[in-house]
Amino acid sequence: MAEAHQAVAFQFTVTPDGIDLQLSHQALTEIYLSGMRSWKKRIVRVKNSVITGVYPASPSSWLFVVIAILATMYTRSDPSMGLIAKIQEHLPVSQSMSTQCQAVVSAVLFSTMLWLMLIFTMRLCLKQLLSYHRWMFEQHGKMSTTTKIWVALVRIFSGRKPLLYSYQGSLPNLPVPTIKDTVKRYLESVRPLMDDKEYERMTKLAAEFESSLGNRLQWYLKLKALWASNYVSDWWEEYVYLRGRGPIMVNSNYYGMDFLYVTPTPIQAARAGNSIHSFFLYRRKLNKEELKPSRIPGTVIPLFPCCSYQFERMFDTCRIPGILTDTVQHWQDSDYIVVYHKGRYFRLRVYQAGRLLSPREIEFQIQRILDDPSPPSKGEAKLGALTAGDRIPWAKARTKYFSSGVNKRSLDCIEKAAFFVTLDDEEQGMMGDDPAASLDRYAKSLLHGKCYDRWFDKSFTVVYYKNGKNGINAEHSWADAPVLAHVWEYTLANDSFQLGYNAEGHCKGDVDPSLPRPVKLSWEIPPECEEQIAQSLAVAQALADDVDFHVFSFQEFGKGKVKKCRVSPDGFIQMALQLAYFRERGTFCLTYEASMTRLFREGRTETVRSCTNESSAFIRALEDVCKCLFRVASEKHQLLYRLAMTGAGIDRHLFCLYVVSKYLGVESPFLKEVLSEPWRLSTSQTPIQQVELFDIENHPEYVSCGGGFGPVADDGYGVSYCVLGENMINFHISCKHSCPDTDAHKFGTQIRQALRDLLKLLSPNQTEPSKTEESQPKVKKEQ
Repeated sequence: MAEAHQAVAFQFTVTPDGIDLQLSHQALTEIYLSGMRSWKKRIVRVKNSVITGVYPASPSSWLFVVIAILATMYTRSDPSMGLIAKIQEHLPVSQSMSTQCQAVVSAVLFSTMLWLMLIFTMRLCLKQLLSYHRWMFEQHGKMSTTTKIWVALVRIFSGRKPLLYSYQGSLPNLPVPTIKDTVKRYLESVRPLMDDKEYERMTKLAAEFESSLGNRLQWYLKLKALWASNYVSDWWEEYVYLRGRGPIMVNSNYYGMDFLYVTPTPIQAARAGNSIHSFFLYRRKLNKEELKPSRIPGTVIPLFPCCSYQFERMFDTCRIPGILTDTVQHWQDSDYIVVYHKGRYFRLRVYQAGRLLSPREIEFQIQRILDDPSPPSKGEAKLGALTAGDRIPWAKARTKYFSSGVNKRSLDCIEKAAFFVTLDDEEQGMMGDDPAASLDRYAKSLLHGKCYDRWFDKSFTVVYYKNGKNGINAEHSWADAPVLAHVWEYTLANDSFQLGYNAEGHCKGDVDPSLPRPVKLSWEIPPECEEQIAQSLAVAQALADDVDFHVFSFQEFGKGKVKKCRVSPDGFIQMALQLAYFRERGTFCLTYEASMTRLFREGRTETVRSCTNESSAFIRALEDVCKCLFRVASEKHQLLYRLAMTGAGIDRHLFCLYVVSKYLGVESPFLKEVLSEPWRLSTSQTPIQQVELFDIENHPEYVSCGGGFGPVADDGYGVSYCVLGENMINFHISCKHSCPDTDAHKFGTQIRQALRDLLKLLSPNQTEPSKTEESQPKVKKEQ
C-alpha cells in the first residue's frame, strides 16, 4: 500500500556488493516539515509565555526603561540613589571588563529589577481594580462617578492587545463568604418551599451549625483560599463530575445544535470538510493565543475580563475511567481525528507535510470513509457503549481488555485524538410535516444517539448527519457550556460565511488524490468484553429511552419587548419558568440557575436560587397587585445573579464546607440535609458571545437553536434557553417518562402561556406584533 510505503523513511537490502540503502525523500520531507511545525509551535508558546508573563507591560518596555536609565546616567544624575554603584561593587567581573562597561552592566541590571518591580506593581493594581464589582449592582444606564473613574483606571492598567491568557495573573481569587451571610441567604432561599414548622426546624439546625461546626470548617476553607487559586473549582471538578459512578451520557454530557432553519450544504462529507477545517483553524488561534480574552457578554462594562483557563483543555483531551474516580487527561496537539461510521473507527490525519488539509481535501477523506465497504470487526460496532454506561465496569474493562496490544494502540488513538467525529446515517433537523417533533428527535439524537455511536469520554464529539445537518456533544468535567459554545459559534460562522461551498454543494478548492487513505483501527474484542459492552449498552439504552425532550422556538416576542418593560430578559424568563411550574404542579420547587464565576481566577459556576420569597409572592398574587410584585421579584433575581457572579453565592460555599467536613470525619445534619435537596427545576441560559460573527437582523435564518442537557432530578425538569436577537427565545426542555408528574411538552405549553401572560401584565398595550416583527423577513423551514 502506498501509505505504508510512505511511512518508512528508508529501506535497505543486502547484496553481494554490500548494503543498498533506498531513501524515501517524501518520508524524510514529511519528517522535516513535521519537526519544523513542532518547533514553530514551541517558539510561539515560549514567546506567548513571555508576553503573558510580563503583562500588563510589554517586553519592549524593558528596552525603554533601560534606555531611560542609561540616558539619565549620561546626564550625570543617579536615578537609582546609589543602588547602581552598590551593584557594581558586588558585580563578579573579569579583568578584561572596563569600568565603563561595568557601569553599563550594573545599570542594565538595575533597570531590569526596576522593570520587574513596575510589572509587579501594575499587576497588583490591576488585580485590585478587577476586584471591584459594584458596577454590577448599579442601575442600568446610570454609571456612578466611582465606576467611571474605575473604568478609566482599568483601561490605563490593562495594557494593549492582551493575549487570551494575559489577564490570568491579574484576576482576583474567589472570596470565601462568611458563614453568617451564607446561612442567612440559604434560609431565605428555602422559605417559600417550607411550611412554618419545617422552616423553624431548619432555622434551628442552621443556627446550631453556624455557632459550632461551621466556624471550624470555615477556617480550613480560608486556609485553602490563601493557598489555592480557587477554593472551589478543583473540588467541584473532582467530586461533582469525576467521582460520579453513574453514566455521564444524559446525566452529565450536554449538546449544541446547528443552525435552526438552514443547512449550508446537503452533502454530509462537504459539511464535515468545512467544519473540521474550521475547528483546527480555531485550535491554531487558541495555541497562538490570538483569541480575544473572554468578556462578560451583554454588560455595560465590555472591558471586564473573564478567566480563560478552561480553554486549555478544549482539544486533545479525554476523560479516563477509574474505579474510585475518573481523571481528565490532556495531550499536546494531535494531528488527527478519529471518525466513527457504521460501527468502524478510522484515524484521519488532517495535516500533510506540516500543512493543514484544505476543506476540500478533508471532504475527500471523509467521503473515502463513507464509501469504505469494510465491515466492523468482531465486537467493534457497539464498543462506544462502554463510555455510555456505568463508570466502574468501563474502568475494569479498560484495564483488563485495553491495556496492551492492538486494543491499547487503538484506544490510545481515540483518547489522544484532537476530537471525535461521528458520521451518522440518519437525517435530523427541523424538517417534514411535523417540525416540532423533528426538533425533539434531533435533540435526543445529539444527547445520546444510539448510545454507542458517540465517544462520550472525549472533550467533545461532532456529529454530521446524512442530510448535512450537524451538532455537538460535550463531556462536562473539563469546562462549562459557554467555553464550548465559543468554538461552536466560530465554527458555524466560519463554515458558512468565510469558507462557503461551490454551486454543487462541495467544499471549495482542489484535491490531492495521492493523500494516504484514513486508517481503520483494529480491535481484538474477546467474548467476555462483548458481554460487558452489551451490559453497558442495556444500562445506557434504558436511560436514553426514559428521556422526554421538547425543543421549541418562541418567536411571538423576545428581549426587545421585554427590555421596553424595563426588566431583565433573564429575570423575565425565570419568572415565567416559576409561573409555569406552579401552574403545572401547584407548588414551588428548589430552582437551579447556573451563573458563571469567571470574574475570578479559575472560576466556573455558582447557583442562582431563582425561587424566592418575592417570586412566590408574585405568582400567588398574580390576579391582584402583581405588577409591582413582579418588578420586586425580578429585581431580587437580578440581585441574586450578581451576588453569585461576584463570589457571594451560597451553594459552592456550602458544598466546600461539606467536603471539609468529610475530610475531617465529622457529620453535620444541616449540611447533609442541604446537599441532599433535589433540584427539580434546573435551568441555564447560553448567550451568544461572538455577536459580531452573525447578522441576526438581516439573516435571521442563520441562528443556532442553542443546546440543552438532561434532567437533574428524576421528578424534575432540565430547561436550557437561548435569547437570540430581539424577537426569539429558544427553549430545550427535558424530563423523564418514568415520572408520571412530568411532561416536557405540557411544560413547554405552560412556558409559552406564562411568557404571554407576563408580557400582557407588564405591557398590556404591546400585545400586538411590533412593526419590527411585521417587517422581519420570513424564514422558510427545511423540508
